[in-house]
Amino acid sequence: MNFDKRKLSINPKVTQQTLINILTIIVGSFLFAIGVNSFMIAGNLGEGGFIGISIILYYAFDISTALSNFILNSLILIVGFKFLGKRAMYYTIFTVPMTSLALWLTETWQVQTDEILINTVFGGLLIGTGIGLILRVGSTTAGTTILAKMANKYMDVNVSYALLFFDLIVITIGLTVMSLEQVLLTVIALYVATKVMDFIIEGMNPKKAITIISEQPDTLGKLINTEIKRGVTIMDGRGFYSKEDKDILYVVINKNQLTRLKRLIKKQDENAFVVVHDVNSVLGNYFI
Repeated sequence: MNFDKRKLSINPKVTQQTLINILTIIVGSFLFAIGVNSFMIAGNLGEGGFIGISIILYYAFDISTALSNFILNSLILIVGFKFLGKRAMYYTIFTVPMTSLALWLTETWQVQTDEILINTVFGGLLIGTGIGLILRVGSTTAGTTILAKMANKYMDVNVSYALLFFDLIVITIGLTVMSLEQVLLTVIALYVATKVMDFIIEGMNPKKAITIISEQPDTLGKLINTEIKRGVTIMDGRGFYSKEDKDILYVVINKNQLTRLKRLIKKQDENAFVVVHDVNSVLGNYFI
């Protein structure tokens, strides 16, 4: 019996950007760990996701969050690694032990305050910043991220909604070791973390993509060029019912320009059909 010999090779090429991404993951992991240990656990609060389960185990059985976090995330990574892209998988394999190491090194870092809202806000702020940095470079923290992707594939559930669902389950389980007040404060911290995470991922000036169907495409295109100072792409379209050919305008703008653009469109053509899309990433700066 003959077997084909296959050579397995690992590309040793490491770019400067790769090193920056690794450093970003390290910084993000420590910010995340400080938020968990110094503020959330110090205030007897919880969290969502697998770190929330780790905190519950810590409160109930005094199991180290670093150890339980590593075991839980490693198990789900082994089961669901195929749901991550190649790049995300490699970074996640580094991120999981890195976050656990950071949790272990900062276990004794406790910030004791008389005002629980300080723990809530700053805990959410640091956790959101840490996870945001990790996600921004293309990595994940495994955990509920992989579960959400699995739910999306097999049950056609939106990833964001799936993440929220799993977080709510974890927070609800937290009622077994926390009071209702502490659980509600955890929800506030989770909201703060989510908003900060979105800010870190999208950047200081997130983009919006606008699709415009109007009877005055040329006029609107010129106004967007001159008033909004953005390039506009004209695409060919055709109405399904009317069978009429139409010019469709497509433009990407900064979020803070959206209100102004809407006013401009409404002033010129009240009957224009406008769709606003969230944009996760924009590469290049072409004036199309």
